Amino acid sequence: MVDDLRVIDPRDWLAAAGVDAAVFGLRPDYRALLVTADGLAGGPSDAVSERILASAETAARAQLGGQPPERLPHPAAWREAYRAFGAKPQRTRPSVEALLRRLEPQGLPRIDRITDVYNAVSIAHLLPLGGEDRAAYAGPPRLIRADGTEPFDTTASGEPVVEHPEVGEVVWRDDVGVTCRRWNWRQGVRTRLTTDTTSAVFILDVLDPLSDDAAHAAADALTEGLLALSPDARIHRRLLSP
Repeated sequence: MVDDLRVIDPRDWLAAAGVDAAVFGLRPDYRALLVTADGLAGGPSDAVSERILASAETAARAQLGGQPPERLPHPAAWREAYRAFGAKPQRTRPSVEALLRRLEPQGLPRIDRITDVYNAVSIAHLLPLGGEDRAAYAGPPRLIRADGTEPFDTTASGEPVVEHPEVGEVVWRDDVGVTCRRWNWRQGVRTRLTTDTTSAVFILDVLDPLSDDAAHAAADALTEGLLALSPDARIHRRLLSP
């Protein structure tokens, strides 16, 4: 849980978030749009989240037009970003590409009502988007290039394990360790969303050719979806750019 009471306030917490200069050095066109939501009503997938996700699946299929996701400009840019720090996108795919590849034949799996909504925005707006439990953070989020010693809690063969990123890998972290590896490839266990989540942070990852306006449109859609689930939720956002 969060130990520093100062960061419980979403505005202070967002103000303390950051992207390391080494990441901007790798991709000067990178931007991160962070959205916090407090007062959420988590829970299993339901009729509201199903409506939002099903509509997004239809929109995503239309944009794909039967072609592979990596032929679309923004997913293609993310492949290049992965290659820039040594990752192989054919093996560890950017999150939006991985989701788009799961559209056929049956659509995306339904996880829980909050996850379903942010996955819907990701595929409809063609950008990587992750959601995590903000109450599980120790300090604010920071995007860095790893030195290889940072702990990352995950599972292997159903058992909890601690891994470490590769040197130079782009990772999100807090004061305890890595929260997401390879920019947006895999989230850790400690901060993952659950059906009990009431406070969350969502990270929208942006590269050219996606504009700031397009990123904010995706954040608007996310806000609309979250308020459909939880009308009394309190939403804040901040754009991190060079």
